[in-house]
Amino acid sequence: MTDIHTHILPQMDDGSQSVEESLAMLRASAAQGITCVAATPHFYPAQESPESFLARRASAAARLRAALGPGMPEVLLGAEVCCFEGMGRSRVLEKLRIEGTSLLLIEMPFTPWPDRLIRELRYLQEGDEITVVLAHVERYLSLQKSGVWDTLMADGVRFQCNASFLLRWQTRRQALQMLRSGRVHLLGSDCHSMERRPPRLGPALARLGARDRQKLEVETVRLMARGE
Repeated sequence: MTDIHTHILPQMDDGSQSVEESLAMLRASAAQGITCVAATPHFYPAQESPESFLARRASAAARLRAALGPGMPEVLLGAEVCCFEGMGRSRVLEKLRIEGTSLLLIEMPFTPWPDRLIRELRYLQEGDEITVVLAHVERYLSLQKSGVWDTLMADGVRFQCNASFLLRWQTRRQALQMLRSGRVHLLGSDCHSMERRPPRLGPALARLGARDRQKLEVETVRLMARGE
């Protein structure tokens, strides 16, 4: 299984602060049966140019990959892109897709979305080069009009939820309903460190029945295969 949303690259954002911490997170993921992780550090276009971000990401990835030992999960490079005006027509975002895939992880505002942002997502999704994935979709559910989700799904936008959505007893039923109705397509731990939001994708997967887990694994493989 692939962890589609992590902050394991050292000193990139508010996630891992050292190679040693990154390795600890990867070991924990491996122990949970995770064989691949997408490293998706935050990218804030208002604060940093894409060129600067990509250079920093390459340096962090090189330091981490040099320290990887046998049995570690494969690390794919990506980004968690903060939504911004004009992103629907930005070609630079193709460079921020999860490595070897068409998947682009987008973090949306934690406020009701105006129609112009919905249009940005739809513009971005129009071509074959990018498959938009909304990060930790459970955090937006209570803030948006219900019709938003059907509109975006009809356009091919896909939804990722965090492991915590399945692990918290308050939200587990809703998480399962969304997974079974095709409204959750990908899972991620959104791990930041071993202390604050550690990798817990394995325990979340263990909460699923065999049929639900198989459905999720098939959908993950299908979506990640696009763009290879």
